[in-house]
Amino acid sequence: MKFINKVFFCILFQAVSLQAQTELPSVFGDNMVLQQKEKVAIWGKDTPKTKISILTSWGVSKTTISDDKGFWRTFIKTKKASFNPENIEIKGTTIVKLNNVLIGEVWLCSGQSNMDMPMNGLGKSKVLKAEEYLKKAKNKNIRLFNNPRAASTTPNFKTGGKWVNSDELSAKRFSAIGYIFALQLSENLNVPIGIIESSWGGTRIESWIPKKELLKYKDIKFAESVPKEQNKQRKPTFLYNAMIHPFQDFKVKGILWYQGESNRTNPEPYESLMEDLIDSWRSQWNSKKLPFYFVQIAPYNYVKFKKGKTNYANFIREAQLKIIQNIKNTGLVVTTDLGDCKDIHPSKKGAVAKRLANWALANEYKMHKVQYKSAEFESIKISGNQIVLNFKFYKKDYFINTKNIKGFAIAGEDKVFYPAEVSIHNDNKSIMLHNKNVSKPVAARYGFEDCFESNMQTKSGLPISIFRTDKWPE
Repeated sequence: MKFINKVFFCILFQAVSLQAQTELPSVFGDNMVLQQKEKVAIWGKDTPKTKISILTSWGVSKTTISDDKGFWRTFIKTKKASFNPENIEIKGTTIVKLNNVLIGEVWLCSGQSNMDMPMNGLGKSKVLKAEEYLKKAKNKNIRLFNNPRAASTTPNFKTGGKWVNSDELSAKRFSAIGYIFALQLSENLNVPIGIIESSWGGTRIESWIPKKELLKYKDIKFAESVPKEQNKQRKPTFLYNAMIHPFQDFKVKGILWYQGESNRTNPEPYESLMEDLIDSWRSQWNSKKLPFYFVQIAPYNYVKFKKGKTNYANFIREAQLKIIQNIKNTGLVVTTDLGDCKDIHPSKKGAVAKRLANWALANEYKMHKVQYKSAEFESIKISGNQIVLNFKFYKKDYFINTKNIKGFAIAGEDKVFYPAEVSIHNDNKSIMLHNKNVSKPVAARYGFEDCFESNMQTKSGLPISIFRTDKWPE
C-alpha cells in the first residue's frame, strides 16, 4: 500500500510540475537581441501568485508576481550595444536561462509576399545578386527571428519561431528585404542587429489590424472560426491576432512594412486602413512616435496579368504617398524604377532594402549625409497652354536633364489625358508640360499607367512617386 501511495505521489508531482512551469513566448530565447539603452518589456506565464525573479549578466535584477491567471510582466533596463554575449535567468516555479543574448538594434518587418520573399527566391522569382549578399551571411552578430505563419480568431499569447545566428542557410530562408536591411545596419552601425520577420503572402491589410479598429467599417465581416481553406490568411484581424499581437511591446527600434498589392481591387479605404494599422501598432508598442517605414508597391501590369482595373494599383500608391505626408515618423520607399511589368515579385530587393535602411540611418541614427527621401510634387501653375509643376527636394537634390522623359500626362476640362512633352526648368527643381492637343490644360498626372517604369533621373538617384493634381474618380 505504501508503495502504491508513493507511486501515486510521484505521478501527481510530475503532473503538477509539468503544468507549473515558467513559460516565455519564443521571442525570448537563446540568441535573441534586445534593444540597447531601453526599458525592455519581458513577460510570461507561471502558476498564479508566483514570485518571478529576473537576473541579467549585466547586473540588472527585477522581481514581480504572476497574477490570478498566471501571467506576469515587468521591465529590465538594457545597456549600451555590445558584442559580448549576455545571459538572463528567470526563476519562477522553474528556472529558465536565456543564453548568448546580444544587446543592439532590433527591427520588425511585416507585410505580404514581397516582404515574405526569401533570399533563395519565390517560385520563379529570384533576388538579384543574391549570391553576393549571401557571401556576407555568416555573421554571429546578426540574429534572425522568422515567425511562422499562423491565424487566430482571438489575440494569441505565444509567438512561434526562434532566434538564430545569421548564416547562409538561415539567410536563404529569411525575408530578402529584412536580411539585407539588417546587413546594411550592421555595416554602418557596427553593433549587433536583430531582425524579426512576421509576414504572409497574398494578405490584405485588414488581416493585420486589430478587430476594434475595423468595427467602424460596415462592409468588413468577421469570421468566428479559423477556416481550413487556403485563404484563411485573408480574413480580417486573423494575422494580427496570431502574428503581431503576441510580440506585445517587445522593444523594437522601428517597423518595416511592404504590402498593398492585395488591396488594389478596392483601393478607396486603403489610406484610412493604413492609418489604423500604424496607430494600432504604435499603441501596442506603447510608442506614439514608433518609426514606420514602408515600400510603395512596385510597377507590375495588373491589368494584363491579373485582370485588374486601370489605375487601381496607382490609387494604392497614391494612398501610401499621402500617409507619409500626413503622419509623422513615417517614410516611403518609392519603387517606380525597381519594378517588373511581368513579375509581381520584382528581383531588386537589395535596392529596396538599402532605401529602407537609408531612412533608418538618416532619421534614427542621425547619419545626416545619407540621401533617403524622394522629391515630392508641391504645386501646379497654369501658364497659357503649359503646366508648370514645382517639387520639394531634400538635401540639395535636383532633377538631372533626361531626354524623352516619360510618364507625364495633361488634360483639359474634358478630362482626357494626353502624353506630355516634358522640359526641365533651369532651376532643375520644376518641370514644364504641354501637348498640342490640350490648349487649356487644367490637370497633370505622373505615372498613371497600367505599368509605369520611371526614366526620370535625380542627383540622388531616387525616383519621384506617381501623383496627380486632380481628384477625378478615374
